[in-house]
Amino acid sequence: MPEVNYLAVVVAAVSGFVVGGLWYSPILFMKTWMAESGVTEDDMARRNPAKVYGVALILCLIAAFTFALFLGPEPGLAFGAGAGFAAGFAWVAASFGVNYLFEAKSFKLFLVNGGYHTVQFTVMGAILGVWP
Repeated sequence: MPEVNYLAVVVAAVSGFVVGGLWYSPILFMKTWMAESGVTEDDMARRNPAKVYGVALILCLIAAFTFALFLGPEPGLAFGAGAGFAAGFAWVAASFGVNYLFEAKSFKLFLVNGGYHTVQFTVMGAILGVWP
């Protein structure tokens, strides 16, 4: 098992969570995401926020930990951010793209969701890259 900086993993996970909070907020893409995904205000009101945010944070921790294992010890800023961009864009967003084509989901929804994961993994990779 490679050496992992657990504090960096937690910070990277929280950064992914915060990026998501901003990305899907009213100041950025909330209205577009809701319209394109078919989620209504009533749908949002019926959800248990503690469960949604708690599980989202746990999933961000899993992603950050696994990404730290992938990057290895002391990857550096350029490699971390570059690998993060590649993971977000070429793995996550591209995979969403395949699903969205078959599910006939909109290109706007693809841009919102794929864009989030591209930014999320780029930021997480940068944090894991600079934090030995």
